[in-house]
Amino acid sequence: MPRSRRLLKARIVAETLIEGETVKAVAKRYELIPSTVSDWRRLARQGKLVLPNLDGMDFVPVEIEAPAPEAQPLAATSSGTIDVIKGDVTVRRDAAATATATRIAEIARALVT
Repeated sequence: MPRSRRLLKARIVAETLIEGETVKAVAKRYELIPSTVSDWRRLARQGKLVLPNLDGMDFVPVEIEAPAPEAQPLAATSSGTIDVIKGDVTVRRDAAATATATRIAEIARALVT
């Protein structure tokens, strides 16, 4: 088994030994089945999985934020125009005229600066 995988298993088992932690909660954080983590704990008790030195080490809970929603692509309005909007500024271009992707990108860059 690769060293990095053994280290990850050991770290997960070590987290279950922290006061107030449960096997179920740690397994859920790592998207594992609790019985798998319990098996790893058994291996650690048997000396078959070496745990890291936990002296002076604390684990801090991590919260992962949901990804920001993706920007909606600019679409031509029913009147045949393309609107580029930044805050309270709207630049309206005739979609049939010189509204190339390059020109729209230039407008968008100008609004950012």
